[in-house]
Amino acid sequence: MKRWIKITLLALSLFIFIIVGYGIYLYESVKSTANAIYEPREPTKPVTISTDPLDLKGGGPVRMDEREPYTVLVMGVDQRKNDVGRSDTMIVLSVNPSKESILMFNIPRDTRTEIIGHGTTDKINHAYAFGGINMAIQTVENFLNVPINYYIKVNMEGLSQIVDLLGGVKVENPFSFQYEGHDFAQGQLDLNGAEALAYSRMRYDDPRGDFGRNARQREILKQTMKNALQMSNIVHVQSMLDEVGNNVKTDITFDEMKKFITDYRSDLNKIETLELNGQGKRINGIYYYTIGGTEKERVHNLIEDHLQMAIK
Repeated sequence: MKRWIKITLLALSLFIFIIVGYGIYLYESVKSTANAIYEPREPTKPVTISTDPLDLKGGGPVRMDEREPYTVLVMGVDQRKNDVGRSDTMIVLSVNPSKESILMFNIPRDTRTEIIGHGTTDKINHAYAFGGINMAIQTVENFLNVPINYYIKVNMEGLSQIVDLLGGVKVENPFSFQYEGHDFAQGQLDLNGAEALAYSRMRYDDPRGDFGRNARQREILKQTMKNALQMSNIVHVQSMLDEVGNNVKTDITFDEMKKFITDYRSDLNKIETLELNGQGKRINGIYYYTIGGTEKERVHNLIEDHLQMAIK
């Protein structure tokens, strides 16, 4: 065999070895990070999800091998030293691969509701402060009468680093405003991590109040998810894993993550959003956002309908 052929084959073999080796390393890194952020929660009691009183389902894992729809509670938590913090953001996702869509909506942080397991009626974002992720999930399940299958908890301070590693986010800003030393002009903006965090937090200068803030939070989340799924720079993967490991907790297992990426991701082409309609009022001098029974039933029915398997 000619010498140049041997050299070429040796170089090709070495290249393949390096690629395979890095792939194995990356796989093990992802697996390690997935195990580090995995934090199971207590199973919740079944809740009614249709008018049939026998149609009950408790929150917890779904059969991803059968491409079942599921719900996720995404919580952005302001966590401080020596303080469990409060859930600054609560976003519910209904994921249905058979309909190729995600239904996304915020629960306003000041929403007045029963705090399950605490024996009080208070702002819904206090549930996490009182009893951690388990109490927060149980309270949301009771409020919507819908089971929560999974949760993802994100430290809001860590979100800025994640956005930076993904190259920032693009948003369409409906009006100009200033917040925390940042100037946000009207129109399309390219935001870095610190700007994205400030952009998602501004509340009192928004003409729509919490609704406007919630819409900005959803936009940041959508763009971050989109960028993460399209991330092509392999050099940033390990840094991304480190940031995720430090700032995220979830009860989605590594095997479920793999199933989602291989079997679900390509089907989710549409993200629909909705808003919870209510009114603000002061009770004993404290501001609450109150949502009536008719509105809660409307949202419950929308989620229930979205979770139904599409007939093909």
